[in-house]
Amino acid sequence: MAGAIPTLGKVEVTVSLARSADTGEKIAVSLAPNPSHLEWVDPVVEGMVRAKQDAVGDWDRARVLPILLHGDAAFAGQGIVAETLNLAGLEGYTTGGTVHVVINNQIGFTTNPEDARSSTYCTDVAKMVQAPVFHVNGDDPEAAVHVATLAHEYRQRFKRDVVIDLWGYRRWGHNEGDEPSYTQPLMYAKIKSHPSVAHLYGEQLVRNGVLSRQELDALWAEKRAHVQREGEAGPLAAITRRAPEPPPVVDASAMWGRLRTTLKALGTVPEGFELHPKLLPHIKKRAELLEGRGDVDWATAEALAWGTLLLEGIPVRLSGQDSGRGTFSQRHAILFDVRTGREYVPLNALAPSGTRFEVYDSLLSEAAVMGFEFGYAVAEHRALVMWEAQFGDFFNGAQVIVDQFLVASETKWGQPNGLVLLLPHGHEGQGPEHSSARIERFLTLSAQANMRVTYPSTPASYFHLLRLQGRDPVEKPLVVMTPKSLLRHPRCVSSLQELAEGRFQEVLDDPQADPAKVRRVVLTAGKLYYDMVKAREDLHADHVAIVRLEQLYPVPAAEIARVLARYPVDADLLWAQEEPQNMGAWRFVREQFLDGVVRDPGRRVPRYVGRGESAAPAPGSHKVHVKEQEELVRKALTASPPG
Repeated sequence: MAGAIPTLGKVEVTVSLARSADTGEKIAVSLAPNPSHLEWVDPVVEGMVRAKQDAVGDWDRARVLPILLHGDAAFAGQGIVAETLNLAGLEGYTTGGTVHVVINNQIGFTTNPEDARSSTYCTDVAKMVQAPVFHVNGDDPEAAVHVATLAHEYRQRFKRDVVIDLWGYRRWGHNEGDEPSYTQPLMYAKIKSHPSVAHLYGEQLVRNGVLSRQELDALWAEKRAHVQREGEAGPLAAITRRAPEPPPVVDASAMWGRLRTTLKALGTVPEGFELHPKLLPHIKKRAELLEGRGDVDWATAEALAWGTLLLEGIPVRLSGQDSGRGTFSQRHAILFDVRTGREYVPLNALAPSGTRFEVYDSLLSEAAVMGFEFGYAVAEHRALVMWEAQFGDFFNGAQVIVDQFLVASETKWGQPNGLVLLLPHGHEGQGPEHSSARIERFLTLSAQANMRVTYPSTPASYFHLLRLQGRDPVEKPLVVMTPKSLLRHPRCVSSLQELAEGRFQEVLDDPQADPAKVRRVVLTAGKLYYDMVKAREDLHADHVAIVRLEQLYPVPAAEIARVLARYPVDADLLWAQEEPQNMGAWRFVREQFLDGVVRDPGRRVPRYVGRGESAAPAPGSHKVHVKEQEELVRKALTASPPG
């Protein structure tokens, strides 16, 4: 990233073709901050480059060049390398070819090649994309320059990846404080007596009469002085951020107009375009909304958020496994003609010139794709950039990207980003797999206002949350627990008026509760709310108020206190969740009350209602799930408080 702390790692080079009489060709170099997790910055750089190419209209991918620096052991050993190579030829992720430079030290820390790979060369993984590999002796600078020129020409002509395998060594081992001769005594005996590349090349220039001995000594002295001056150069360039001023406020009348414009686009297909018959009701519902009939479901609210942002000139990008249709056949952002297979993206009709709506079905990868989208969000500050997990727990496959980049990049590097993670979450009785997006992990990683962790329960809430993320001048990652069964739940709907005239509310009070009758307040989040509302009606438990936390972090302390103040201070206070006790938001919420973050004088800390502790996120039996779910709902509404 331009202006970022130059931690040595991967590079993306922005080449400007402008010339001037005194300097010739200009090349702007951006260096991506790189944590000590070998190779995981690879897809991040690709995403940054793609965003820069898109921003300047570099559709032939010729003006912005990605260069990735690798180690030999890491290139062969880290799976993220293969995942990143697999991005190279895919429509939504290609950057027109990458130049890979492998710094081949013939050792991985203390591990010899025969223990580090099964292939002959460390670069053999690049054969998967048929990338040419140039092996070159690092002691021969002129050969290295020649190979670099060849690699660049190949990339520019064929728009394909190319690899330079630069054979060399580490003079001081893994770092200056390491003692490499413990494990490689013979190798380091040779290295100790071997002249440096600079010495070898300097002597060659003197022998060939290119430089005199005095000129060589003067060159060395000048270089040492230059390096010293660079070390005292002062502060780095400022980090690029989103425009500091929020965009103009959209009043209700303007929003009504944008909603209608978006609905019209969503309900229109080109003449002669034949939809799948099962999609006709999907389109019809949106047409009915335009006529003032019906309610807004989750997928429609999402499309309306995107459409209204596009109308305001904010680009939108979504990628993930099966994101075009949606894992649960709910989205249909891309329509297909059943006769010809031709694609049509309705929201593209709304995007003004220079604004893009992109939705891509990704390769079957979490790490590389999330890393790519993180990089895209870092470089394209105007856009709403989203990565969607097929199921929420799939983000496990990209945990390094979450830990090392997403949640910590601003603290470590001053590098803001606004990437959105859409993580389907909810216990539907289908077993431990895919039930949980691990809310507890994100809450553990939450500190210093580094991100937003949310669990919206209505289409309107989700609509306003996406719009807030796309327009907010302060860029923060957004984690959204999105629904599965609620996508078609008859109660999980909103009105167009709530979209046009509402806003994102971090806490939703109970619209049905009468404070005068309330003797119990249940705090909860997400899908469980609907189970409890139905049970409350069945049990006529009108003494219970059910309050939803739509945002878990940053903790909406003032809003929680404001809502609780409506109810008697001696009312029984509970936290209810469907996740096991050692998971979900319980321990985080309890901590906020214990630490006084949520201040409600005289009111006790919430007590827990829900499943017991478990090693797995959910039971493996549907019958057990139903029994547990009914029991926790019953306890939340009817069980007497202890003591």
